[in-house]
This record gives sequence, structure tokens and C-alpha cells, in this order.
Amino acid sequence: MKHNRLIHEKSPYLLQHAHNPVDWYPWGDEAFEQARLADKPVFVSIGYATCHWCHVMAHESFENEEAARNLNDSFVCIKVDREERPDIDAVYMAACNLITGKGGWPLSVFLTPDRKPFFAATYIPLTSRFGQPGMIDLCRQLSGMWHGQRQRIVDAAAQMTGYLKTTFTFSSSTQLDDSPSRTAFGWLKQRFDVNYGGFESAPKFPTPHRLLFLLQWAQSAGDPAAVPMVEKTLLAMRNGGIWDHVGFGFHRYSTDEKWILPHFEKMLYDQALLSMAYLNAFASTQHPEFAQTARDIFTYLKQDMMSPEGVFYSAEDADSEGEEGRFYVWHRDEFKRAAGPEADLWEKIFDIRADGNFHDEATGQAAGSNILYLRRPLHQWADSLKTEESRLQKDWNNIRDRLSDIRKTRIRPLLDDKILTDWNGLMIAALAQGSQILKNPEYLKMAEAAADWILREMRDSSGRLLHRHRLGESGILALADDYAFLIHGLLDLYQADANPGYLPEAIRLQANMESEFADETEGGFFTSALRDSDLPVRPKEIYDGALPSANSVTLYNLVTLATITHDPIWKKKAERLAMAFMGTVREQPQAYTFFLIGLNRLLSLSD
Repeated sequence: MKHNRLIHEKSPYLLQHAHNPVDWYPWGDEAFEQARLADKPVFVSIGYATCHWCHVMAHESFENEEAARNLNDSFVCIKVDREERPDIDAVYMAACNLITGKGGWPLSVFLTPDRKPFFAATYIPLTSRFGQPGMIDLCRQLSGMWHGQRQRIVDAAAQMTGYLKTTFTFSSSTQLDDSPSRTAFGWLKQRFDVNYGGFESAPKFPTPHRLLFLLQWAQSAGDPAAVPMVEKTLLAMRNGGIWDHVGFGFHRYSTDEKWILPHFEKMLYDQALLSMAYLNAFASTQHPEFAQTARDIFTYLKQDMMSPEGVFYSAEDADSEGEEGRFYVWHRDEFKRAAGPEADLWEKIFDIRADGNFHDEATGQAAGSNILYLRRPLHQWADSLKTEESRLQKDWNNIRDRLSDIRKTRIRPLLDDKILTDWNGLMIAALAQGSQILKNPEYLKMAEAAADWILREMRDSSGRLLHRHRLGESGILALADDYAFLIHGLLDLYQADANPGYLPEAIRLQANMESEFADETEGGFFTSALRDSDLPVRPKEIYDGALPSANSVTLYNLVTLATITHDPIWKKKAERLAMAFMGTVREQPQAYTFFLIGLNRLLSLSD
């Protein structure tokens, strides 16, 4: 079977495209040298293995012979796994936002041979429609411009690169106070959905660090409104379809405001950050469902996401057998068989319908299948049925076991089995917190096993930390996120069991991070090390999106080191880091809630 250069890669995402008729290159000097020699611009397609719309674009365009011929004739084509190279993604996603005002994946970027972007988009259909150029027409248009209006493209690329440099520039302030936290809290309070929880209409993202910020703010500022917002959101997510009621774990996000219809992929970082939110909410409220949710997440991870060595895989796909969500949804007759004699009751509890409660995201049509979600919590059903909640829960556990058996006969979604240092660092932190808050030594052992493996296996011959492991090979030099998130995990692990080895390891990694990534002029940390940078600009990030930024987590880590060691140097480092970004943070503090968690902890040291 014919293949392209991606056949030699380790990334599951790149390997998905190894048999495309597109003549893909992996990112690297070879591709850009070929572009220079052939006098062609470069097409870069960025995505990840469990991305639904990446699959759609691949089937439409990259497996299409005519589209592939146009791509090969017009460009040197590069595929990038954004999870392997988040620094590449950060730079060109910023370009896409500047050009189009939006972003997302798949990300489609067109570059000059010196890596400067001149055009960008997200999903591109095969043929032009609704005023959007299709892939075939776009190839012809951009190729025509390259050969007929070259200077126009060169000027646009130079101008865009100049804009990108300002995108990764931040304003500082010498004053540190909690006013950004007050502003962020007011913003979250104003936008809180009192009916369904969360802070958007639709789509609705979990954004766990917002909830962690609110829990901290409730404690530090004593504001009584903070904790109920967290409780409402966490309970709504647990009852909704964003939670996998059969196999456990959270899907990526909800496409509706009620948390019912999920985007079905499951990401390791969501499990880590959400388990932290549920654990800390349990510590604040003692609500038993929060503790149980964290336990269930850890059960899911141990069953489906943990390697034999004790480290954690990256993600599970949304799609199976060519359909999004097929593995997770239920026909009414399947559910009735599993529910047995009391099927009518459980159909009401989970809103199971003959025509299905699952509506296609694009068309809004009933799909004939059902997403499991609780119309109201089990304890409310128990009250209305005048029975014990424990009895209902026992009955549901039996039904869930039978549904699980049915699911085992289905084709599972793709498991993205690459191991990432940064995401494992977050998972180590979550398990360490779980061992303390839930007083469960099993979680401590899981965290230690993962940390020990990462520290042993994710190094190069010179001892530098590495980012990705798959198929027996560790590779790709670590980025700032790898250092920050792993240090976070090691410090939480040290505090959970006071193993003396984890603290000096965290301090060594922090020193390495400072030597490799520190911005000695403006402060903070770049995403990539200077000697490893192969991009037109060197990214530096502070925004806390689906994942908190490396700078936000590092601020948290420095305060933790100050707290543990009582060495004033760590507090001074934390203050310098916070000041480097404070001007920017003050402008829109709700975008930096994990940063604010570290800032508030830093301010508490000053009291």
C-alpha cells in the first residue's frame, strides 16, 4: 500500500495520514528546504488524533485524489500533531486568529518557505460553498498569487510576522494586589448560568481552573456566592451527558447549555483538571457526590487510559465506525434490555425516548439514539418515589454493569496512546491530591508510579526532559508546559507523602526551566527553548484556556516552593514572574484564573 513520509512518525495523528495521496512531510528543515528549492509555498495542516473535524477534512480532502493532486502541485505539505508540537500550534493559531478572528482545529496555514504565514483558516471544505473557498479552488488561487503576485504574499507574510511578535508580548506592573481577582470574580458572577451552571450559553466548556479559582476566592475573600456557583456547575456536569454514566470520565465539552449533548472525545488533561476541581470542592463542602466523581474518574483512568507501566495515555476519540458518539449512545431497546423489569422507571430517569434524545449537532434532527443523562439527581428521584437513594443507586449499578457488557461488544473509539510529559504531570498532581483528600493510598501509588517512570524514561542522552513517548521511543525536547506541569505534579506528590526525593527533583527541573526558557529581558517563560526554536517568532503564553499556561502553573509552583522550603528566593522569583504579566492580567483577569490562583497564594505569603 502506498504511503508518504509520515509512515516513519510515532504520532497516531500523523500515522492516520500516512497513506493519504497528499505527499505529506513531517515538520522539519527538509520540508522547508524542499519548498525553497521547488519555489513553492508551504501548506501546514495542524490537528490531533481525536479531533472530529480533522477526520472530516481528512476524508473530504486529504483522501481525495483531485484535492491531493492540487495540494502536491501547488505546495509542499506538512502535517503537525498539535499535541506533539504545541509551540507550532500556538504561533500559527495566533496567526489564524489575527487573519480570521477565530481559531480551531483542523488548523490550515499557508506559509512562505521561511515559515512566515500569509493565509490561514480552520476547516476547509473540498469545494467552495456558502462563500467559503474550497480546498481545490484555494489551491489554485494561492498558487496563482504565488507565481503572479509574489510580492503581495511576501509583504503580507512580513506584516503578519510583525503582528505575531506583539501577540506574544505582555505588559508588566510593579504592583501586586487582589484587584484582578475581584474583577474576575465579578465577571464570573455576572455570567454565571443560574439554571444550568457554567459561564457560557453554548458550547459550554468545563474550564476547571475557573472553579478552582472560585473555591480559593471563597476561602480567601469569604464571599458566600463563590461556592454555590461551583456546586451548581459540578453537579450539573456530573448529571449531564458530558459525563459518561456507563464507563465514567468526562467528554470534552457540551454543545448545548444544559451539559446534555457532548463533543464525545475524552482528554487526559480534562480528567486531571476536573478531578482536581471535584476533589477541592469536596474538601470545601464535604458533598459526597464530589468525592465519588473523583473516584470514578480515577477508576476510568485505571481501566482505560493507563499503560502497563503506570503512565497515562492522551485521549480517546469521539468517533467510532465513522460516527461521532456511536460508542456512547443507546437505542431504546438496548437500554430496556439492560434495565429489565423496571425499564419504564429508568427510561424516565434518563430521558430515554423511542426516537432518541440525541440530536445531530449539524442538522438538529433526532438521531434515533439516546445519550444517558439524569433529568434530575437520583436523590430527588428517590424522594419522589419514596424510596432510599441507596436502593436506586444499587439498582443503577447493576444496570450500568449490563450496559457496560453491551458496550464491550462494540468497536471502541481510537485510543491515542502517546504519553505526554505535561499531561501526565497534571494527572500526577490530581492523584496526589486525591490520595490526601480522599485518604486513599492507592492513588498515591498510582501517582508515584507515573512520576518515577517519567523521570526515568523521558530524558535524552544529555539528561534533558522529553515531551512524548510512543512505541518504545521517547522524543521531542520538552517545552515549558512539560517542565511546569511535571514540577506541579512532583510538588503535590512530595506534599502528599513527603518522599524526600521528589522535592530536589522538582527544584532541579525548575532550575533547568529557568536556564532554557526564561525571558531575561521581559520576564516570564517562553514556550520553547531558544536553541530548539524553529519558528518565525518565539511564543510565550499566559492565557489559561483548556489548559492553564506554563507561566500560570510556574507561578503556582514557585509559591509552593516558597511555602515548602521557607527560602525567600522562591518568593522573589514568584514576585518577578507575577509582575511580568500583571499589566496584561489587569486588562482581562477572567482569562487568567489559574494565574490568579497563584497570585492570591503569593499575596497570602506577604501578609
